[in-house]
Amino acid sequence: MRRPDVRKLLTALRRWRPGRRMVVRGALVLGLVLLVPLVLAGSVLRAAYAGTPADDAVTRGRDALWLGHAWVDGRKGDADVAALKRRVADTGLRDLYVHAGPLEHDGTLPASAYPRARWLVDAVHRELPGVRVQAWLGDVVVRPGEGKNGLRLDRVPEREAVVASARQVLRAGFEGVHLDVEPVRSDDRSFLALLDALHPAVRAEGGVLSVAAQQIDPVPALHRAARVMGSDKWWTQKYFGQVARRTDQIAVMSYDTALPVDSLYGGYVARQTQLALQATPPGVDLLMGVPFFHTDEMGHHGHAETAVAAVRGARLGLTREDGGRQRFGLALYVDFAATEQDWRAYRQSWGTR
Repeated sequence: MRRPDVRKLLTALRRWRPGRRMVVRGALVLGLVLLVPLVLAGSVLRAAYAGTPADDAVTRGRDALWLGHAWVDGRKGDADVAALKRRVADTGLRDLYVHAGPLEHDGTLPASAYPRARWLVDAVHRELPGVRVQAWLGDVVVRPGEGKNGLRLDRVPEREAVVASARQVLRAGFEGVHLDVEPVRSDDRSFLALLDALHPAVRAEGGVLSVAAQQIDPVPALHRAARVMGSDKWWTQKYFGQVARRTDQIAVMSYDTALPVDSLYGGYVARQTQLALQATPPGVDLLMGVPFFHTDEMGHHGHAETAVAAVRGARLGLTREDGGRQRFGLALYVDFAATEQDWRAYRQSWGTR
């Protein structure tokens, strides 16, 4: 093997070193800029998951369960209601959000979408006295310039149609409306305008209005940064409060966080619980979402976003922020994907009546 020409190597290094050093230094700086906030955020979330929830941070009898469309389209029968009774008896479950939609993109809802609604309401009243059956209505929200495949909340006729659909399901026997339209951008005034019309209309029919809410900025202005990347996942705490004040019940969709470890996810739920408690008026029910589903994809890691972590996180947040609050509960998503382990976590960690 020939020995290298040392003089040529030194000359090449002198030419290469200044530019290469700048690149390496730049890469190191960029890496630190990205890494340090992640490390700090991870430390904060792990700390939020530490500690012990208060013994009385347990069910207040205001919990909810999302149910799939099979309950109102004829696929479910009396045996399924009996099984549901065995599953939730003696728990704090008070509300069932039954998928009765989706809404049409113009805000209307065909009655043919929920032919067995009256049967279900009667069966639940018979087998689970005191449990309310709400119509879960939703659609994808689009804004001007985003096409026609969604609901335009900025248009008055569409908002009026949603209100009419709410009256329709209440007159069909449902005892409330659970509205889940998303994504709604933080500070979207048209969504508030919809709630301003929808809430009194639902109350006039003797029902309750529940809203599925997006998560609150865990750090200031995160919703703006996320929007640049095409996501409208977070609301400001102020906007969350504005939405909550226009409802009887608000349920935070505290899942699909992309967090990879259960301790980080549990800490995140604890923090979301505290932020939501701060923003929700005392006269409104606040429910924290618990994942009863197990998909593995970019936004949701089933091994990390567990029912155990969510329940413990909610209990920790409640303990730290407002342990005496009674208008608080858990919302379980969703019945058809739930496992025995999920139900065990709910019963054992959150308690029974």
